Amino acid sequence: MELSTIAFLALLIAVALLRIVELRISKRHQAEMIARGAAKVAEPKFRWMVVLHTAVLIGAAVEVVVLKRPFILWLAVPMFAVFLAANAVRWWVIRTLGEHWNVQVMDSTRLGVVTSGPFRYVRHPNYAAVFAEMLALPLIHTAWITAIAGTIAHMGVLAQRLSMEERVLFANADYRAAMTGKPRFLPGLF
Repeated sequence: MELSTIAFLALLIAVALLRIVELRISKRHQAEMIARGAAKVAEPKFRWMVVLHTAVLIGAAVEVVVLKRPFILWLAVPMFAVFLAANAVRWWVIRTLGEHWNVQVMDSTRLGVVTSGPFRYVRHPNYAAVFAEMLALPLIHTAWITAIAGTIAHMGVLAQRLSMEERVLFANADYRAAMTGKPRFLPGLF
């Protein structure tokens, strides 16, 4: 197995381990928010998000190993840069939201509305970052089938998730006042 393939598989494992850490942080934050009066919103499609994220990691690994995808430096470098930038934004979001951050939809607006950090510019910076990451990560080692299929599936899952989340958030007058007029994902584009 080529060194680039081994390094790519190691990166995928690191991302999977990071997701496990994030799930633990999320569980802790959920318990803290519930204790302070927030409510977890029933989200039957959440498992599809988990399946999708897992499928992208496994799909990229399988595609690179089984289909022997080449490592193309001129593609890998910008995709790795996008991957790193997306993760920087994701961790900026986690740090900014603090105990409000978690992976499931919570009605936590009664605990306050976060308008600092990336939320000064957009309503959902984390979704933009995850979208960029899921597109770029497979392309680091030219797993283009996984990148395309994952991106299309992510758009479907995200559309449903966002609809539910914004219904919960915009039901709060403070959130509406702070976020109405801000773009969803990228400042100045949408």
